[in-house]
Amino acid sequence: MKYIPRTLHIIRSCVVHFILGGACCFTAFPFLWMAVSSLKTKEEVMAVDIFFPSDPQYQNYSEILFHSPIPRYLANSLLVAVSVVIIQVICCALFTYAVTFMKAKGKNILFRLVLFTYMVPTAVTYIPCYMILSRLGLLDSYGGLILSNGVSVFGIFLLHQAFAGVPSETMEAARMDGAGHLMILTRIIVPMTRPSFVTFILLSFINTYNSYMWPSLITDSPDLSLVSQGLRRFLYEGGAYGTQWSVVMAAGTVTVVPLLILFAGTWRLIVQGITDFGCKG
Repeated sequence: MKYIPRTLHIIRSCVVHFILGGACCFTAFPFLWMAVSSLKTKEEVMAVDIFFPSDPQYQNYSEILFHSPIPRYLANSLLVAVSVVIIQVICCALFTYAVTFMKAKGKNILFRLVLFTYMVPTAVTYIPCYMILSRLGLLDSYGGLILSNGVSVFGIFLLHQAFAGVPSETMEAARMDGAGHLMILTRIIVPMTRPSFVTFILLSFINTYNSYMWPSLITDSPDLSLVSQGLRRFLYEGGAYGTQWSVVMAAGTVTVVPLLILFAGTWRLIVQGITDFGCKG
């Protein structure tokens, strides 16, 4: 009888792995098909009975990297994403530290008010934000792209959950040793909540890198396009590229590679940060 629970555990584990494996294959197949299609000819891309290319067309990538605007779009996205991440981390960390550890009247009301804005549909804020940027003269500029994403409500919520798990004894010991607020934040809070910071940084970077709607509203110049806008321009405004599907697939693959490398190198930290976020409270 003692073998029955073990057998049930093995069966359940096999079923779970089968379901998760099928879901992973279903999710990853479009990316795999895009990467394989980037090495095909136009005719092979359109042929439904051909999956692998008969003769890999590596020149598709040289066309993308040396004779197209895709590298400029990648550089724009990396510049904006890194800048946004830096500003968001600084602003969210300072605000979260203030509402978590500092004594101030109304800080809980302020924190709840900020969280309430997270429930407001993003599209509702487009018009007022557009008008503000217009009056500041930041439309169609890197400044507008970066400063308009300078604060993340999700980041505040995530860091607040992590900060709340810091032992109060540690904070009191640091204050008794004469540490100021900035030293406590940088020398104690940040190292102790590093997984949450890493998760926030990565999610913020990916979200900004993939952003399409808001950048399309506040920028018109092709030289300022991010990768999502750039791919659309490349597909619909690039003349012959609109029919050269293998080159278009190569462009899509090139833009996805940075995110895949980033995720592959940091996925353990992402999982750890999300786990901590779900367990603390």
